[in-house]
Amino acid sequence: MKARNMIKQLTTHDEQLVYLRKIEGQIRGVQKMIEDRRYCVDILTQLHSIVGAILRVESKILEKHLEGCVAGALKGGSEIEKQKKIQEIIELITKFRKTT
Repeated sequence: MKARNMIKQLTTHDEQLVYLRKIEGQIRGVQKMIEDRRYCVDILTQLHSIVGAILRVESKILEKHLEGCVAGALKGGSEIEKQKKIQEIIELITKFRKTT
């Protein structure tokens, strides 16, 4: 386990659980659509909706991370901690930009 995973989580994302449960239901709906041999375009439309919902959850969690964890480290941390947080964000953005 990496060190950053062992740090106590100060920010919570409980409100995102509501959206994740809705996404879970949408995925079950797509499974049923496939079982029912629904029209491809209808399945693709539903999948596109799910991707959008996942991206919204991702954005909210990233926003909270930046406002909470990162901002806190930049305000009060040592220079080493500040550089670690900046590097963490750079790596995260780089990872998110990969499209494969």
